[in-house]
Amino acid sequence: MIRSDEEIQSIRDACIIAATVLEQLANSVQEGMTTYDLDQIGRQAIKGLGAESACYNYRNGNHIFPAYTCISVNEEIVHGIGTLHRVIRAGDVVSIDVVIRYRGYIGDNARTVLIAPVADENQRLVEVTEQSLAYAISFARAGNRVGDISNAVERFVKRHNFGIVRDFVGHGVGATMHEAPQIPNFGRRGSGALLKPGMTLAIEPMINLGTPEIKMLDDGWTAVTADRKNSAHFEHTVLVTDEDPEILTIPKK
Repeated sequence: MIRSDEEIQSIRDACIIAATVLEQLANSVQEGMTTYDLDQIGRQAIKGLGAESACYNYRNGNHIFPAYTCISVNEEIVHGIGTLHRVIRAGDVVSIDVVIRYRGYIGDNARTVLIAPVADENQRLVEVTEQSLAYAISFARAGNRVGDISNAVERFVKRHNFGIVRDFVGHGVGATMHEAPQIPNFGRRGSGALLKPGMTLAIEPMINLGTPEIKMLDDGWTAVTADRKNSAHFEHTVLVTDEDPEILTIPKK
């Protein structure tokens, strides 16, 4: 969907809030706290900025998401639910996904944080995932196609022999959380929807240390790696322009 200047400004405002909340959570996470504690910090931060969580009470079939942010630890890939039963431990890999709604528009971003002491393989996983996002964003240009973004992630990650999750993908974002087009983290260059100025896209590599295969937990939300090896997740909402892509999810300083 091509957004008007007014819509773009509204999405930009929502994205700044989402990025500010994510920054606060990334700076707050520490050994010994529960994922519920971290989610509640997110709840208060979102409320304090005049927004609402787009995750809370989100419905997928018969499942209703009960938390305000998604907090996924180690083998959890995405959509982890904050709970008093999950304590963050030394050496953990913690992925935090913040999606907010502000004045009718969505801001969406994610980041993976490492808890000391950091294993070399976890450091490399997180660095490669974040770098693959930056590389993919460079292809979010008018005249390119969705497949150019998808293929950029795939080419970058394959060099490092990590698993690229195929069951979850990036997407358009605007008035709702998930809009067309879908943006896989794998694909063929020159394929898919044509990118045009005014499109707002959530690009989000989800990369595993081992197999790309997933399993779903009984809660109906949390996706984990099939081999229980660690996973990382980074995401930005990006505006396609006539020139360089603009990353909208940059926190206010």
